[in-house]
Amino acid sequence: MIPQPFIYDLLNRVDIVDAIDRHVPLKKAGANFVACCPFHSEKTPSFTVSQAKQFYHCFGCGAHGNAISFLIEYGGLSFVEAVHDLAAYVGMQVPEQQADAFSKQTASDDFSQYPVNYLGNNYPEISPQDLLSALQVATRFYREQLKISEKAIAYLKKRGLFGKTAAQFAIGYAPTGWQNLEAIFTDYKSEKTRKILLQAGLVIINDEAKQYDRFRDRIMFPILNQKGQIIGFGGRVLEQEEPKYLNSPETILFEKGRELYNFFSARRAIREANCVIVVEGYMDVIALSQHGIDYAVAALGTATTSFHIQKLLRQTDNIIFCFDGDKAGRKAAWRALENSLALLSDGKYLSFLFLPEGADPDSYVNQYGKESFEELLKQAIPLSEFLFRELGLKTNLQTSEGRAKLVSDAKPLLQQVAAPALSLMLVRRLGELSGISQGELEELLQIKRAPRVSATKIAPRKQPSTPYRWLILMLLYSPNYIAKLDRDLLVQCNENTEEVAALKTLVNFLDVHSYLIDSKSGSSILTYLQNSPYSALLESIESETLEWSNTAELEAEFLGALEILQQAQRKKRMTELQSKSLDKLTDEEKRELQGLAMR
Repeated sequence: MIPQPFIYDLLNRVDIVDAIDRHVPLKKAGANFVACCPFHSEKTPSFTVSQAKQFYHCFGCGAHGNAISFLIEYGGLSFVEAVHDLAAYVGMQVPEQQADAFSKQTASDDFSQYPVNYLGNNYPEISPQDLLSALQVATRFYREQLKISEKAIAYLKKRGLFGKTAAQFAIGYAPTGWQNLEAIFTDYKSEKTRKILLQAGLVIINDEAKQYDRFRDRIMFPILNQKGQIIGFGGRVLEQEEPKYLNSPETILFEKGRELYNFFSARRAIREANCVIVVEGYMDVIALSQHGIDYAVAALGTATTSFHIQKLLRQTDNIIFCFDGDKAGRKAAWRALENSLALLSDGKYLSFLFLPEGADPDSYVNQYGKESFEELLKQAIPLSEFLFRELGLKTNLQTSEGRAKLVSDAKPLLQQVAAPALSLMLVRRLGELSGISQGELEELLQIKRAPRVSATKIAPRKQPSTPYRWLILMLLYSPNYIAKLDRDLLVQCNENTEEVAALKTLVNFLDVHSYLIDSKSGSSILTYLQNSPYSALLESIESETLEWSNTAELEAEFLGALEILQQAQRKKRMTELQSKSLDKLTDEEKRELQGLAMR
């Protein structure tokens, strides 16, 4: 793995403005630099780069990160490739990768961004590094097993896969048997390794504490996150057994509602084609890729979620959902439509392609080839047409009652659409189908047309909504404020909110990594918290500093936030004590109440 101190030194050496300007021309705008976002389509720049704090943030799509994450997102590079790219740019030599406790790491490993004791882990002595390493060792084992399994090779050949394609997708085979992984994890039954393999989703431990491999006699498809790390597997049976596909369970690394199969490898092709095809299965993606259609991804045994769609819309303006034409396929398409509506913006194009009965992308492209499949893509149904077609099937538009039902069914859907032009078009189309005027419909649907505000307009600095948010903002802006933080306020705080949890996480992190507090680089410390469960919230809060034009009163405001918390906790404690009858208060509690009342 690449040592964390090297990553730290590299980011201190690199100027994020220079690193990004090589790929996306930036313009000076006050203290920051701006450009039209490279991750989504826009005409007014909302992509902002802070030279002082060395991070970027898009106020349109929410993209956020440092110089390394930019190269990963924009260039489709792995973490290690991005590090090598930046190191070469500033004339640094990347240290040779070291071996870990399990085995030598390959070039796709990235352990540096994880804290040693990951806060979301049930076993403090086990880190995400351990899980990533175990998954990678298992991947190599499954790939070796594929080479010697005649029936697995025969199955893949029958499905039309070439050996080169299997290698490209790191496809493997989990052999029959209950404890095959014992051959590569010599301490397979030790307590720590049991926990690692269990948390990585590689084994199951039953009620009798017996341990056995989760995947047996299955073709194995490694699942990568957007950094190119293996975080789980999909396993397909060779025969007609159930379940046909078995995915890794949810882990601290793998959440299927947020990951897409082949997303990491397909990002560059998606941007070049300005299109992505969302299909249902691993083999669909692989077959399309083998025929030169590299811009396909698949959901992982779940419906297409809003997280999936948001991730894809950062890469392209055009999403085509390609499903089977049966009832299940149409149900999956409808779920995708429902989860898309709130994320749509004018200029984005979502459509739906339903293949002929009995066909799927895998079988179709193998039978008819690339050109025929891409010609079929042109017949995809636009979201607006699919929306009203499906709603119309549920009612009789020849009757007043049926048209009223159509309006009723469309109401919760159209209310989600924030894209101004698309919203207007949908309302007009509903008016044509229902016979109701646009004005009457907007009143019925309770749609208000608000003037659009530019995302990049710099507003006067305002106080955050809670003192916890303000403390987070100040610590992100200048970690040395932690010296002024009254820790008792956090110890006594029992509020169960995400902001409180994020603040405690941030304070704990700075306590462990105190060298970051006095760092002269000024770089964002979120570089080291990318895999925290609160990273999205912290990124959103940090982005507020990009709008600051006056920082003169920051320290006074920080101390003011502490005072607000102190007063709130004082009042809360007084209320607790005053709720007891006087004769039930201890002498110590009476003295405490008197002291609180005098403050």
